[in-house]
Amino acid sequence: MKKLIILPLFLSIFACKNSGHDYDASGTFEADEVMVTAKANGTILELNVEEGMQLDKNQKVGLIDPKSVELQKEQVIETIGAIEQKTGSADPQIQVLQSQISSQRANISVLNEQLRNAVRERNRISNLVKADAATKKQLDDANGQVDVIQKQIAAAQTQLSTLNSQIVAARENVSIQNRAVLSERKPTSKRVEQFDEQLKNNSIESPISGMVLTKYSNAGEFATIGKPIFKVASLDIMTLKTFITGDQLAKVKTGQQVKVLIDSGDGNTKELPGTIYWISSKAEFTPKTIQTKNERANLVYAAKIHVKNDGFLKIGMYGDVKF
Repeated sequence: MKKLIILPLFLSIFACKNSGHDYDASGTFEADEVMVTAKANGTILELNVEEGMQLDKNQKVGLIDPKSVELQKEQVIETIGAIEQKTGSADPQIQVLQSQISSQRANISVLNEQLRNAVRERNRISNLVKADAATKKQLDDANGQVDVIQKQIAAAQTQLSTLNSQIVAARENVSIQNRAVLSERKPTSKRVEQFDEQLKNNSIESPISGMVLTKYSNAGEFATIGKPIFKVASLDIMTLKTFITGDQLAKVKTGQQVKVLIDSGDGNTKELPGTIYWISSKAEFTPKTIQTKNERANLVYAAKIHVKNDGFLKIGMYGDVKF
C-alpha cells in the first residue's frame, strides 16, 4: 500500500517540476522611468504628487517660486519703456514748416492774382501806346511791374520747394535718431522672451503619463537646478528583461511575437503576448552574484520584450518566456 502511495506522489512532483520549467527564458519586469528634476532655483511653493499617483503627460503638479525671475522681467520691461521715451518725433518741426508752406501758398496765390492784373494793365497800356494815347515809359513801367511780380512768384515757389525738402529732411533725421535708439530695443525685448522661458521652468510638470514611483522633495524645500523632485514611470507597456543562451540565439529575432507567462496565484500562470524589441549584440557571462567556474563559461545574450500591461504587471515582478 505504501508503494502505491509513494508512486503517485513522485509522479506528481515530477510533473510539477516539468510544468514549472515549461519556458525558454525568464526575467524581471522593468518600466521606462523618468527622473523629474528642478529646472529652476527657488522655494517649492506647491508640490501635489504622492507615490502611486497617476499623472498625465504635461500635467502641472507643482510650482517653484518665480518671484526673482518676475522681478528681472519687470525691470527689463521698464528699460524698454525708457528706451521708447528716448525716441524723438518730427511732428512739432513739421507742423511749423507746414504752417510756413500754407502761408507761402497763400502768398503765391496773391502774387498770381497781382500778375494777372499787371498783365492786363500792361496789355492795355500797350494798346494805348499803339494809339499814341500813352507814353513808352508807361509801357516800360508796366512791363517792369510784370517782371517784378513774376520774380516774386518764382522766389516764393523756390521757398515752397525748400520747405517741402526741409520736411523730408526732418523726418529722415528723426528716423535715423530713432533707429539708433530703437536698436537697443530688440535685444532687450529678447531678454523678456528669455525670462518668459525661464518662468516656464518654474512650473513642475510630468513629462510622461505614468505612476509616481518615488517622491524626493516636498513643498517648502529649496530646490536647485538638477535636484530630484520625483520619479515617474510609464506602466502601460512593461519591459521584461531576460537572457537567452547561444543555442537559443538562432531561434529569436527582434520583432518576434512571444508568449509571456506570469504567476496568477494558486500555482496557476497567466499568458500575455509580448514582442522582442531588443537583443544585445554582445554576449556576457551568466549574471549571478556568485559564479562558479562552470557558470562563468555559460555565455548569454540580454534581450528585452515589450508586454502590454493589463494592470497586473509590477516593476520587479518575475516572468517567463516561451519562444
